[in-house]
Amino acid sequence: MVTFQVSRVETAPFDGQKPGTSGLRKKVKVFVQPHYLQNFVQSTFYALSAEKVQGATLVVSGDGRYFSKDAIQIIIKMSAANGVRRVWVGQNGLLSTPAVSAVIRERVGHDGSKATGAFILTASHNPGGPHEDFGIKYNMENGGPAPEAITDKMYENTKTIKEYLIAENLPDVDIAAIGVTSFTGPEGQFDVEVFDSASDYVKLMKSIFDFQAIRKLLSSPNFSFCYDALHGVAGAYANRIFVEELGAQESSLLNCTPKEDFGGGHPDPNLTYAKELVARMGLGKSSPQHEPPEFGAAADGDADRNMVLGKRFFVTPSDSVAIIAANAVEAIPYFSGGLKGVARSMPTSAALDVVAKHLNLKFFEVPTGWKFFGNLMDAGLCSVCGEESFGTGSDHIREKDGIWAVLAWLSILAYKNKENINGGKLVSVEDIVRQHWATYGRHYYTRYDYENVDAGAAKELMAYLVRLQSSLGEVNEIVKGVCSDVSNVVHADEFEYKDPVDGSISKHQGIRYLFEDGSRLIFRLSGTGSEGATIRLYIEQYEKDPLKTGRDSQEALAPLVNVALKLSKMEEFTGRSAPTVIT
Repeated sequence: MVTFQVSRVETAPFDGQKPGTSGLRKKVKVFVQPHYLQNFVQSTFYALSAEKVQGATLVVSGDGRYFSKDAIQIIIKMSAANGVRRVWVGQNGLLSTPAVSAVIRERVGHDGSKATGAFILTASHNPGGPHEDFGIKYNMENGGPAPEAITDKMYENTKTIKEYLIAENLPDVDIAAIGVTSFTGPEGQFDVEVFDSASDYVKLMKSIFDFQAIRKLLSSPNFSFCYDALHGVAGAYANRIFVEELGAQESSLLNCTPKEDFGGGHPDPNLTYAKELVARMGLGKSSPQHEPPEFGAAADGDADRNMVLGKRFFVTPSDSVAIIAANAVEAIPYFSGGLKGVARSMPTSAALDVVAKHLNLKFFEVPTGWKFFGNLMDAGLCSVCGEESFGTGSDHIREKDGIWAVLAWLSILAYKNKENINGGKLVSVEDIVRQHWATYGRHYYTRYDYENVDAGAAKELMAYLVRLQSSLGEVNEIVKGVCSDVSNVVHADEFEYKDPVDGSISKHQGIRYLFEDGSRLIFRLSGTGSEGATIRLYIEQYEKDPLKTGRDSQEALAPLVNVALKLSKMEEFTGRSAPTVIT
């Protein structure tokens, strides 16, 4: 057994190591600077209580993007030096973000050990490669992201750090080979266990869904299916779940080999970046060569986001979570006893609110950031939740879960088609959505993303919108000047949230303009990019009349879009005449 020594390495603080709701994300060139990653990891260890480090079990894995393998070896060496007892690593360093949450909550080691936290190496839906993005975040013993109290401590530590601990003479561990490697250090034995990335997660999914019912659907001659992992970590699960467990054809999987650079693509599951899937589903600019499948879905780099498509039909994430909630009790065994409550992020459309009211469910509107859902779930207040940025999930883990959302949709399709799987016309994705609109009304919804905007200009735009809120008379003059048919703004504010569980208050969570007819304009600065600023503009209009729910979304929203662009002086502040992405 190899014996290692602990080295204390002198270092100095770096600027800008404040983790956001999704951890720390920067370009690879920033992370590979001497001591940069090490400073962040040591600052995390210092922020945790002693029992979460000394003698603890930690998970270290991620989405497989460029620099992950080097980072894993560094974190293993630092864990050993800081007194961690064992580190669990998914084979080849691969674990989806939802699988990490599942492993923390569900996995028991061969010696009875349980994980108390995890370093997750991902920049989510951002590109990967030597010149692209890398990221790291820490999840707690409940499987969810570190709360603000911990991330604030981590940040404070990065500003004062003078040294870090590392076992420099610890040899690299072969993370391709399943098994346990043991070492001896000043505090005794230290183990690194490499385990199968998919087993724990697959077991959890089988306990939630009726795999037999989904398998029957996928075997129907009338049903066809397509899943695109965008060369992210979802590929490590797709074959196991969809092919081996559910009997789908291997040819139904697209881009399911995880790659360090995501095949040169942008692993963001939306209509702009999931080009191959969008074309195959009949939603591209040219007609597909073959008849599109009945159902299609895509994942982002770390497999926590999802996009759901029907044949020539796009399901908005806001509609998706509402439809899952409306059908969960009937279609998904895990929820057969009823839903505890539902929640959405503030920018997500109010489609879920209407379902909650109709089904008499507890409902919560929270800031963007999955940790707010986690608090509700830990308190037993929420079963299903979602956000407009292609994140959907439930209380089975404490992260959003892209494959879970796909299995939820397949479960709903299987339930709706249980009488006609072997013959007759299938109830399609589009049928389910249109029926939902007929029952609950439709929330026309779109999001405009202006990426890599000058950070100063973005802050000026947001400050201007806050100032404008003090005079609704002036706001409504601008609105009527653009389009007299648009109703009046009756309320404008910056969204603030008081957590019903711990009483914490989150301020400045997005600028809202609320209209008399239920329409909304939301403006937010997003922290998910690694350079510049991203301005997100959300536009929503509610339509109850069943005769008016079938319009083209962009056409229905055009007057409100014009109002939003004029009201915000978007082009004047940013120099952009069009958004980078429209969803």
